[in-house]
Amino acid sequence: MKVYISADIEGVAAVTHWDDATVEKPGYERAAAQMTAEVVAACEAALETGADEVLVQDAHDSARNIEAAALPEKVRLLRGWSDDPRCMAQELDSSYDALILVGHHAPSGSGGNPLSHTFSLGNASIRINGEPGSEYLVLQYTAAYYGVPLVFLSGDAWIAGQARRLNPGAVTLATQEGRGNSTISIHPGVAAKRIREGVAQGLGHAGEARRFALPPRFEVEIRHQHHGRSFKTGFYPGMRRVDDTCLRFETDDFYEVLRMFLFVGY
Repeated sequence: MKVYISADIEGVAAVTHWDDATVEKPGYERAAAQMTAEVVAACEAALETGADEVLVQDAHDSARNIEAAALPEKVRLLRGWSDDPRCMAQELDSSYDALILVGHHAPSGSGGNPLSHTFSLGNASIRINGEPGSEYLVLQYTAAYYGVPLVFLSGDAWIAGQARRLNPGAVTLATQEGRGNSTISIHPGVAAKRIREGVAQGLGHAGEARRFALPPRFEVEIRHQHHGRSFKTGFYPGMRRVDDTCLRFETDDFYEVLRMFLFVGY
């Protein structure tokens, strides 16, 4: 069994402020250590459940947050950004048996997390076929594009709720819940324990999560914070301007959505 893990930091237990998510800021070292602990728990569960290969993508900011030496020796770690259109799922393909998401968060334009965003803080909101365009949603569609079941997600309560609604076959865990610019979090140690349990459960019934199907067509709306960004990215092939800050892109091929995000969404 071959397992892919994509990890972010804004949805790990007790992360609340941008200082927690920013290198050299107060609180970052603690948050990075918790991100590592939650990923380690997911890796250990995957290996104990029968995984022969586990690839972890560090998918936050510089993609250099996870302490590599803390991971089980069988695990490979992907650090840095190649600018592959798959972005937070670089190297994911049909050879993988399961996708696991750790530390994910609510999208731009939502109040589910003090650090809510999708890809860039310059994006005021993203919608895909009318659905709030979270990073989870993009990864869910990416997994479906390659026929890989998304079996587990941990993060804030908002994103766990979206995942439960769209993919009832996946196991979800809310490690925290946003309240304005505050969070209510479970204990960091409890988070790691429940991630370990949830990943084992999710991998145990991966076939149910495989039922998630790609829509036949994609209509993506991106609203930027600044009109200058929309003016520039509005020249991307196939892009239509809705107004001074909003763009619309339509395609039948989800890979073209990923390619568009590479030039317009980041």
